[in-house]
Amino acid sequence: MSIFEVLFIAIGLSMDAFAVSICLGLSSGDSSDFKKMFLPGIYFGLFQALMPVFGYFLGKRFLTFISNYDHWAAFILLGLIGANMIKESRECPDDAAKTDFKHKTLLVLAVATSIDAFAVGLTFGFLNVNILFCAIMIGLVTFLFSILGFWAGKVFSSKYKSSAELFGGVILILIGLKVLLEHILG
Repeated sequence: MSIFEVLFIAIGLSMDAFAVSICLGLSSGDSSDFKKMFLPGIYFGLFQALMPVFGYFLGKRFLTFISNYDHWAAFILLGLIGANMIKESRECPDDAAKTDFKHKTLLVLAVATSIDAFAVGLTFGFLNVNILFCAIMIGLVTFLFSILGFWAGKVFSSKYKSSAELFGGVILILIGLKVLLEHILG
């Protein structure tokens, strides 16, 4: 898997955290507290980095059972995650806009936004990837997008949330399709 593919996966996975960070930025009020801006980035980035690692090792454990079908598993998992993100981009949840900045709240949000990363980690277990590099890239990209999302929420409005999730979903579906086509055609 090339560095660009990993980067695109990282961008796609970070869109949930980006969207939630926009809502957190909207709910932060007029405060210019930098701690509030970096906390979501730290939580979301850390969980987005750890969850693919957990998924990877679980996927590796089952690789021998499904090695003949791993390309289909990658296609289906990435496709389902992407489709779910596209579906969520059409919904308008107001829950995140009412959140506070307690560690418990940020922990729950971090877990919720990183479930997709766990599933992608399962896919990584079926493919020949450097999981450490992938995890670091996903974590850093999510950290940066979370900070950017928080700032955007403070400056703009929530109108970009659905576009971010839609974009992330499309990226994941296209990468899943690419994995399938490479195996079938190559």
